[in-house]
Amino acid sequence: MIVSQRGDMLLEDKSILTRTVRKYGNGAFFDEVDEVAAEFPLTVHLNGEEWATMVCSPSNLEELVVGFLASEGIIRRFNEISRLSIDQDKGFAYVQIDKLPEDRARNTSKRFIGSCCGKSRQFYFTNDMLTARTVTSKTELTALMAIHHMQELQNHSRDFHRTGGMHNAAICSTTGIIQCYQDIGRHNALDKLYGYCLMNHISVKDKVIAFSGRISSEVLLKISKMGIAILLSKSAPTNLALELADDLGITAVGFIRGDRMNIYTHPERITGTELHI
Repeated sequence: MIVSQRGDMLLEDKSILTRTVRKYGNGAFFDEVDEVAAEFPLTVHLNGEEWATMVCSPSNLEELVVGFLASEGIIRRFNEISRLSIDQDKGFAYVQIDKLPEDRARNTSKRFIGSCCGKSRQFYFTNDMLTARTVTSKTELTALMAIHHMQELQNHSRDFHRTGGMHNAAICSTTGIIQCYQDIGRHNALDKLYGYCLMNHISVKDKVIAFSGRISSEVLLKISKMGIAILLSKSAPTNLALELADDLGITAVGFIRGDRMNIYTHPERITGTELHI
């Protein structure tokens, strides 16, 4: 099945599959049909050449490809793509970019380890160095609204509740969720959001990301490339992610559970909290 850039046909969502599982409980074995998360390899061909393969959930693949291309520094705007088609049966995405600068394609996946604009800013690839950016947004969010966003994200996590094997991420205004995506890969869920924003011309300067996964350095870099100022997560951060958040001007909030949270970096954006020493 093929979907064009303009969405002439809808891809079938096969993110959740069923299989009969032998279970044990209350001292007995029994067979039951259970739901499992689908794992789907998608190979992207860029201007006729095989470029990358992603392992993902087979849903919202257009948004995933667009967001991944932007995150990797291949495109900056959605209209740079002249054609995007997806053959879901064969697991291929075909992308045509008529005016692809040679340096963008050349820098992709070249290793780069160093520092730039801050001693902790260690980039793994050249395109990270070129596309990660310092966020200067003055967006603020109340602590109660941060908790509300995380509760909303949990309410949107249908596939996680069914399978236990999905990550979810949402783009939010300061008052509520705009769009939410789920995927077996936490990076993929963020790329889908990035693609959605580019395809729908959504300004991110005053937006917030609510996220189910661990805040790693790779996740933090994706948030920086999107230009998001506030990242909310129910999980823990890593030390490098927090060093990057310090340098890149991002407010990283973790362990949002119940009525509690940890504001690790740039706490001035989270308001309505009292400082206890």
